[in-house]
Amino acid sequence: MLHMSPAPRTLRVRSPFVAALAALLLTLCCLPAAASGPAPGRPVPADSYDRSRCGNTSKRVLLTLDDWSYDHAERATEVGAYLKGRRIRAAFFLINEYASQYPEVARTLRRQGHWVGNHTWSHPHLTGLSEEAARKEIGDGVKSSLFRPPYGDYGPREERIAADRGARVCTWTVDTLDWEGGDGRFPDVATLRARVRNAPAADKRGGVILGHLFSRFPDAVPGIVDDLRDQGYSLCRNTGPTTTVIADPLRC
Repeated sequence: MLHMSPAPRTLRVRSPFVAALAALLLTLCCLPAAASGPAPGRPVPADSYDRSRCGNTSKRVLLTLDDWSYDHAERATEVGAYLKGRRIRAAFFLINEYASQYPEVARTLRRQGHWVGNHTWSHPHLTGLSEEAARKEIGDGVKSSLFRPPYGDYGPREERIAADRGARVCTWTVDTLDWEGGDGRFPDVATLRARVRNAPAADKRGGVILGHLFSRFPDAVPGIVDDLRDQGYSLCRNTGPTTTVIADPLRC
């Protein structure tokens, strides 16, 4: 028969002082590690940038208006003047094929205290273009450190091209779908107001609302502002003229 050696006895600590010291050492070795994070003074990692919120780290809502008003170029600055009067800052992403023909529009919007962003030269689906063509579309857009890809259609390549030009991607959290219909049959003001009013709270607080200059969205802006404030939301504050360089995080 195979005989197993008896297991060694556990050493029993008889000194109270030694026992206390052993318990302390055991506690210290088992403490959880401190949470890791950027050291003070170091830049926040790029991955922390929320593209759908455009760097809006406040709880305020950012209104954005895209493209161009094809039959009334001054519509953008008219909306801009209204928002300035209500001390609200918005962001306008202009197609430069048209904005370049009316350079005073972008200048006026910036004087009014609004951000003006790059929405490419002619509003194509960038991911379907060659590298050279995509670079030209983005490079010929309005000069700005915020870039909104048309249709929200972008990938790592488009993000890299924009970054090469000192711009970061800015999309949205609430799409009003104000462009649906076409041929002048766009959703009416009441519908657009309801879409924003009924959007999830998490998408509005600190979020970005998308509308277009060619639709009924500019007409809906006063009601949308009233509805948001009635629901307890604040909007980005207009603190005076802006430039082509837009801070990250946004100064809402």
